[in-house]
Amino acid sequence: MRSFAVNILILSLLAGGSQAQGLAPGAGSPPDSAALRKPVKLSRKERRELAQRVEIEAKKVAARPPLSAKEREMSESLYTDGVKYVILEDYPKALERLLKAYTLMPENAAVNYKLAEANLLSGNLRDATGYAEAAVKLDAKNPYYYLLLAQSQASQKQYEAATATYASLVKEVPNSGSYLFQLADLYLAQNKLPEALATLEKAQTQFGSLDEIAFKKQQIYLRQNNLPLALKEGENLIAANPTEPRFVVAQAEMYAANNRLPDAIRVAEQALRLEPNNPQARLILADVYRQQNQPTEVEKQLRLAFDSPALDIDQAVRILAGYIKQLPDPKVAPLALDLATATVRNHPREAKAYSVAGDVEMQTGRKKEARNTYLKALKYDKSKFQLWQQVVLLDAELSQTDSLLVHSDAALELFPNQAPLWFYNGMGHLLKKQPREAVQALEHGRRLAVGNAEQQTQFDSQLGDAYQEMKDYAKSDAAYDAVLAADPNNYGVLNNYSYYLSLRGEKLDKAKDMAGRTVKQFPDNDTYLDTYAWVLYKQKDYAGAKLNLERALKTTKDASILEHYGDVLWQLGERTGAVAAWQRARKAGPGTSALLDRKIKEQKLYE
Repeated sequence: MRSFAVNILILSLLAGGSQAQGLAPGAGSPPDSAALRKPVKLSRKERRELAQRVEIEAKKVAARPPLSAKEREMSESLYTDGVKYVILEDYPKALERLLKAYTLMPENAAVNYKLAEANLLSGNLRDATGYAEAAVKLDAKNPYYYLLLAQSQASQKQYEAATATYASLVKEVPNSGSYLFQLADLYLAQNKLPEALATLEKAQTQFGSLDEIAFKKQQIYLRQNNLPLALKEGENLIAANPTEPRFVVAQAEMYAANNRLPDAIRVAEQALRLEPNNPQARLILADVYRQQNQPTEVEKQLRLAFDSPALDIDQAVRILAGYIKQLPDPKVAPLALDLATATVRNHPREAKAYSVAGDVEMQTGRKKEARNTYLKALKYDKSKFQLWQQVVLLDAELSQTDSLLVHSDAALELFPNQAPLWFYNGMGHLLKKQPREAVQALEHGRRLAVGNAEQQTQFDSQLGDAYQEMKDYAKSDAAYDAVLAADPNNYGVLNNYSYYLSLRGEKLDKAKDMAGRTVKQFPDNDTYLDTYAWVLYKQKDYAGAKLNLERALKTTKDASILEHYGDVLWQLGERTGAVAAWQRARKAGPGTSALLDRKIKEQKLYE
């Protein structure tokens, strides 16, 4: 099957391979360059100096008699040198030689052509167009001159002019019918559908019924909302390629897109008879059954499509993204998880397969599995910051402190300017009881987060905890105050700040106010109730402390809360109850003070 598709914007600019005699290549001469190189733009000064020199030389040559043999030899040598420097991409030297050759032979098509090419490659598009137009006028039978002119015009977004150039090429140059396809593409790019259609009809007359012609005509008919003719072209494609399922699938897609659902099912099943595992046909059926409200059939076809290794990974990701938006809907979750598993199975070395599977697991509450799946994605592509961010977030949520430090360190090697990574790294050090390292990471990240108020609040929150661990209370309080200045209802900070003040026995009225606001907002939170109770304890309001601790103990058997309860009972004179509470605290597990065993042994309060 013959194909002529060429994109005008990446068109190879082919110059005739010149011989020394005459310099003018014939229409069938082989090209001397394979593709247009990246332009290297000359400075304005360089272009001005070259233009001035050629103008002076042109005036001189205007009064000259015909070239002598020596002058002809010189011009050919200059031309050859110019071509050499074009190949070497030294465009200033190329233009200098070619302009000198031009002053001797301004009517030579090959010289004009090479000047056009050198100017185009150096970014001087206007001059490129002028010289290319001259080359075409001087030799109207060389297709490469037209192609270069069209390229320079298209580079300046002069699409109508480029279209006219292609039309002239087809008209003037023998055996140039293959360029009808590029001409049709240009018409399509300008939405000139009748002209594009007429051009394709000419191509069909010249080359017969080609698949490319039928396909392009079909696209034109669709853009003209002429469904019957588009379907007819599709039937022609199927008839010409009876064993090729892609044309059948394309026809089924057209039926489905135009709400002709029974026809879409019929043609999709026709494609499946040709290729039983064709995933596109399965997806068309799934879409049709969705429109017909047949969820069982939808699920069946989707599973079959995703079971096929031929399903494009990007298409699978797009479909799964649609399901992720519906999660954690329990009706959707099982199918989404199975489709994600199939995607990974069929694309085991694609990072994006693991990435989307991790997203599905994340949205269905499978955080540990999601973290491990994201790590597999990073095995194949470490360049995605979002993947690293998801991994460290899940490390933190899963209390995987060692992993949090390892992964945040690895991520910071690649993304040292990403503030969130420094946040999680600082959090990891804080959880590992390494407050100095935590402060270093958090302070650095906070500087990176300048201008982002939300991120700076998060950093200040952690810095308050870290400086508290270092017993740098002034900086700890300053960090907490900064958070509350920006977010007065940050209840996590209100709780921590008030608790640490109570431990230090400082600013107890302020601590009581903050803890009281927190408990009022969350009256059943045992941690917040414990904090409020301990502030009251420090203020010697033992009855109030007892009341709040008993509320907390309705929902928790936390060891530290039980120990606090014992301390309060002791202060209230309930010695037997206090010792019993301390004993229950020791059985409850870690979190108690270093003095608990002494309290139990001596049955006496120690602070």
